[in-house]
Amino acid sequence: MKKLLCSLALLCAMPAVAQREASLTLHPEEGKNVISRHIYGQFAEHLGTCIYGGLWVGEDSSIPNTNGYRNDVLGALKELSIPNLRWPGGCFADEYHWMDGIGPRENRPRMVNNNWGGTVEDNSFGTHEFLNLCELLGCEPYVSMNVGSGSVEETAKWVEYMTAKDGPMAKLRKENGREEPWKVKYIGVGNESWGCGGNMRPEYYADLYRRYQTYCREYNGNRLFKIASGASDYDYNWTEVLMRNAAGHMRGLSLHYYTVLTWNGSKGSALNFNDDDYYWCLGKCLGIEPVLKKHMEIMDRYDSRKRVGLMVDEWGTWWDEEPGTVRGHLFQQNTMRDAFVAALSFNVFHKYTDRIQMCNIAQIANVLQSMILTKGDQMVLTPTYYVFKMYKPHQDATFIPMDMTCDEMQVKNERYRPGRSDEEPTRTLPMLSATASKNSEGTIHISLANVDLKQKHEVTINLADMKGKKVTGEILTSKNVGDHNSFEHPDVVKTVEFKGAKVTKNGLKVTLPAMSIVTLTISE
Repeated sequence: MKKLLCSLALLCAMPAVAQREASLTLHPEEGKNVISRHIYGQFAEHLGTCIYGGLWVGEDSSIPNTNGYRNDVLGALKELSIPNLRWPGGCFADEYHWMDGIGPRENRPRMVNNNWGGTVEDNSFGTHEFLNLCELLGCEPYVSMNVGSGSVEETAKWVEYMTAKDGPMAKLRKENGREEPWKVKYIGVGNESWGCGGNMRPEYYADLYRRYQTYCREYNGNRLFKIASGASDYDYNWTEVLMRNAAGHMRGLSLHYYTVLTWNGSKGSALNFNDDDYYWCLGKCLGIEPVLKKHMEIMDRYDSRKRVGLMVDEWGTWWDEEPGTVRGHLFQQNTMRDAFVAALSFNVFHKYTDRIQMCNIAQIANVLQSMILTKGDQMVLTPTYYVFKMYKPHQDATFIPMDMTCDEMQVKNERYRPGRSDEEPTRTLPMLSATASKNSEGTIHISLANVDLKQKHEVTINLADMKGKKVTGEILTSKNVGDHNSFEHPDVVKTVEFKGAKVTKNGLKVTLPAMSIVTLTISE
């Protein structure tokens, strides 16, 4: 059907209809790029109870654990096949001195977490604990170096400690119980150097990056993928300066983009919101696509071969802290709204995998848009967790381009300021979002999100020359968009079998309920 553009107010005023119609046409012959599994990366910062209580409880804890790591959390994360884990920050990284987190735990100095609530930490979770966790999870470690308050020497010795087979730092590592070096690929040189990482100018940081990365040496065939601290949101000048002055010395350039209402004042409640808030949120979420395009256009001018990867190593929703929680710990609940942000973000990331090589949601446990919530010995899986699990088949599969026709609406753009902004007053929000991929065995996976709160969608999918004979699926939905999983009611939102798809002569016919996310598996 013809695309329909209308405002939220107009949509609400229109007579209710039984359903909306949409169509997808897949173009498998155009599929060339692989969706890197690293787009599904995670982020664990020393923030709130992400590390202590979320991932780590210590060997002496009454909570069932393996060498200090929570068994319930380990099991849940293994189900996601997480590809990489970023640590120790975030803002925390540029105040963290790694030597304080090695050796006997009883001898490690305590430190104040100045960025996040002034919490005093005992440094019981350090380099060994992190890298051993990555080995348990089967994921790549992504280590953020301290550039803001650290030194070149400190960075150089940390890389040597982790990866060298012999030498003074290797000797120290062996004395601390690790004989063989770890494999560490991803190295972040600072974090948010324009802000909490030092309030630097891009020209200054570009020179500093060149200096620090020089002394990140490669030992024993361990090849480093060095990532420069990139821009936030709409700071295109930062990307321009870094690419112009340091592109030849980096393999990746980071970008941070949060679905957040404002950085000043209330960011809104994670649980108490209306329909307007919901639709605005999804519009803001999709606002990442033009931002990505502008940063990538700049990168293309200096790196036409796309050697430097764009690493979206912080993304997700950011709401007000839950009432009654510790100020600065950023604990927030997670609803179907957050699940949609995850699904729509992945659908965007998949389109640009020729440049986007890694993404890391903020964060893995108990902080912002997390996978997991814990309290004492209790654990809850969030709606966002289930989206990551539903999208797992897309990891390392070939992206399939598509044409899509669906209804749209206009939502408010909070950046628009008459006379002071080049932004449009509204953003366009499609009622349907989708992505598709084909794995090495020829199986097709299609993920669909019907963001409409009221109406179901009848979706016609043309598979082109791919002939599916069998379709199965799973669905994530709920009665209300504010539904979430709590410690009292942990299974309110979870995936179940989806039976609303059938094979037709030319493809599929899919009936998507209102407010639903579906992943289909199509096989011969």
